[in-house]
Amino acid sequence: MYKGKKIDFKYNFGQYLELIKKNRLIVVWLIIATIITESLSIVDKFLFKRIVDDGTLFSNGELDSISFINILLVIATIYAIVTLFKTVGKWIVVYLLSDLDANVIINLKKKYFNHIVKLSHGFHTTHKSGSLISRMTRGAGAVENMSDILTFQFAPMMIELLIVGVSLAYFNLTSAITILFIALSFVLYSFYIQKKQESSKLEFNQAEDIEKGMISDVFTNIDSVKYFGKERMIQSKYAQLAEKTKTSSLKNWWYYRWWDSGQILILAIGTFFLIYFPLKEFLAGTLSLGTLVFIYTIYGNVVGPMFGFVWGMRGFYRSMADFQDLFEYGKIENDIEDKENAKDLKVREGTIEFKNVTFNYGKRKLFENFNLKIKKNEKVALVGQSGCGKTTLIKLLKRLYDIQKGEILIDDKDIRRYKQESVRSETGIVPQEAILFDDSVYHNIKFANPKASRNDVLRAIKFAQLDRIIEKFPKKENTIVGERGVKLSGGEKQRVSIARAILANKRILVLDEATSALDSETEHEIQKDLQKLLEGRTAIMIAHRLSTIMNADRIVVMKNGKIVEQGNHKELIARNGEYKKLWNLQKGGYIR
Repeated sequence: MYKGKKIDFKYNFGQYLELIKKNRLIVVWLIIATIITESLSIVDKFLFKRIVDDGTLFSNGELDSISFINILLVIATIYAIVTLFKTVGKWIVVYLLSDLDANVIINLKKKYFNHIVKLSHGFHTTHKSGSLISRMTRGAGAVENMSDILTFQFAPMMIELLIVGVSLAYFNLTSAITILFIALSFVLYSFYIQKKQESSKLEFNQAEDIEKGMISDVFTNIDSVKYFGKERMIQSKYAQLAEKTKTSSLKNWWYYRWWDSGQILILAIGTFFLIYFPLKEFLAGTLSLGTLVFIYTIYGNVVGPMFGFVWGMRGFYRSMADFQDLFEYGKIENDIEDKENAKDLKVREGTIEFKNVTFNYGKRKLFENFNLKIKKNEKVALVGQSGCGKTTLIKLLKRLYDIQKGEILIDDKDIRRYKQESVRSETGIVPQEAILFDDSVYHNIKFANPKASRNDVLRAIKFAQLDRIIEKFPKKENTIVGERGVKLSGGEKQRVSIARAILANKRILVLDEATSALDSETEHEIQKDLQKLLEGRTAIMIAHRLSTIMNADRIVVMKNGKIVEQGNHKELIARNGEYKKLWNLQKGGYIR
């Protein structure tokens, strides 16, 4: 997939700059502090040159001892002041950079977390959570790396090269040209190798994402692994993915052989010429000893930052590759878009109408001119074999997908004209399986209505008959339920769902096979709670177990995306239609 793929530097770096725009003032002061601090690093080399030159004059008797001592005192004072400024400057640089990194990282996290959370249901069903987490983590780390690279590796090289070049050109032009040639050769060679390495880094990132996605998938579904005794199979599968990650990482790291060898060769050749030309001029008497020492010592000012620059280049490419995968999400637009100036939906009556609805899921046609009207406070059950479109209708009502034609109306209002989040929040649901957060029972219930008081939450707990159950828990309602609620039984999780629905207190309620996964005794108890919950509400019930919807006001029988029958239980049993056939197949059990 990543073979030959290139990093989009322009887009990625543009996104990084967008993130730091809110911190312009910090960036300006950081640049100023960096320039001043790096510029001072040449002063001690110049002072050393003066010591050597004046020391030579003193040893030749051309300078008296008092004058030489005074010069040394001045040099010592300047050196102390410069050291103080460098120390303070470095402290300021690190302080400002830490502040900038912290701000930019949180901006990135919030931006992409918010964007990914808002992406459509379709996106989240096709992307593994482990890969999402991996990319978010790498992206946040890349921000810190990028800021450090620009401040501590790119900036010093550019500033040092400019200052050293100007200084050397003043004293010895040949040396300035030689150092410039060394620096350019060093950087261009490193850039070439890094460019060759580009696709291998992206390939490594993909392999790592797949591996982490698999880890997340396994640990999330560890019960399935244990129930079916598939530990060895999973271990073998993981070993294959880990081996692919290893292979791609080695392919990426192997480029460093050429990287280091080439750099050493360039430096060796360059250093030879830098020694040869100044030494030749010194022997000819056209260059002072102090200037010769200055050239050799200042060369160190460039070599260190050169290595820093190319290591920074390596980090820059790595950060750009790490940005690439995360920033790709930023290019993904939401399938479900709110209209401009869309308002929040407020449900008052609770009527629902699917009006001439046409919906295709990919190439598969599910509904064509589908019509269904549900009155205020009516309890309507949707039944039919798997794949007939029952659950899809709920997803359309919740605006997890948008229809191609027709309208879905709540209180005679087209839901596409309202904010999707408000449409979802105005329709409560008790799902087949309550997926809970790794938090307390109390906070899992309060999730349905964060503004609810403690008394409201406790009343919802009591209504769902959860109070008698949590009395046995070690920390009552403050007991942590575990990831996805693994510490609770199916019946306990369903009671949490019912408590959530009570606390949400919505006029429209969806029961999506709310008791199908429970034992008969627990189901019987929860069905009584659900009947109380449905009072004074419009309800849509999806059920495979027909015995659970016998008391519905209307039962809608679906087949292949169409309504083939509707009526109450007695009316449908009296007919020899699809419902009677399903009823006979079940005989009080499940549809097969």
